[in-house]
Amino acid sequence: MEHASAAAPDELVRQHVSPGASLIAVLHAIQDEAGFVPPEAVAPLARAFNLSRAEVHGVITYYHHFRTQPPARVAVALCRAEACRSMGTEALARHIEARTACRFDAGHEASNAAAGEVELESVYCLGQCALSPSMTINGKLHVKVTPSKFDALLEAALAEAPAVAASAEGA
Repeated sequence: MEHASAAAPDELVRQHVSPGASLIAVLHAIQDEAGFVPPEAVAPLARAFNLSRAEVHGVITYYHHFRTQPPARVAVALCRAEACRSMGTEALARHIEARTACRFDAGHEASNAAAGEVELESVYCLGQCALSPSMTINGKLHVKVTPSKFDALLEAALAEAPAVAASAEGA
């Protein structure tokens, strides 16, 4: 997935709107291309679908999948469901927050010290109950995660992910 599209929001909308396409399908296509749904795309989407900007904004904000800001370099999704909780996921969550200086589910808030670098999200079941605690890092599943295993996975993910500052300079 490309995290920054060179196409302007109007152009993104034109590229993905087609007869019979749903707003949800177009939002997915835009996010797949750009890495997020730019807020500037709301007005062109509203025009294309004959909706109000509030209706389009409501769809974007209702569905947890859609983001209105570029994603962080490293996205950590930690299972917080019962099986993982019984295997220590809450202690692991505290370790992860201390290690990254981020809070779970804070997104890109200014209070998230490493915003742009690491984003922490709670999820409720990755289907790996027998191998808990489980998480994904940049979409890749990891199981039986311990604090030391997380530290190694985070370092590897940061080494593999392109630097945020470098991609912002190219914009």
